Amino acid sequence: MMLERVKERYIDFKKAFFRLKNASEIKDNSDILVDAVIQRFEFTFELSWKLMKSYLEYEGIEGAVSPRSTIRLAFKQEIITDGDDWITMMLDRNRTSHVYDEELALEIFNNIKTHHVKLLESLVTKFETIVVS
Repeated sequence: MMLERVKERYIDFKKAFFRLKNASEIKDNSDILVDAVIQRFEFTFELSWKLMKSYLEYEGIEGAVSPRSTIRLAFKQEIITDGDDWITMMLDRNRTSHVYDEELALEIFNNIKTHHVKLLESLVTKFETIVVS
């Protein structure tokens, strides 16, 4: 995989991240905002692990075939620093896809606002140094 492809994935991820961040900063817990933030989170998370996977492939590191294996390898390669928190974020992402329960949605919404956005933002920062250098 060429570095250009990694840069393209980064640009897509960064755009999605800032849309998620902006939505998560709105002081409202209406059903429509909860749904919107969760939807943006799902999309942003997918882009984040695929970005890391692409970068690992570019670096010649094999074994990144799923979100979990990609997170583990990204942690090992120091792309991310909070491997367990990323796994928790992945589990929240998986929970949003299979069941819709209001209480669960609010729990994940709060996790996104208080934890997941920070993790994703740290990935933006990390890749700023990777793709610019």
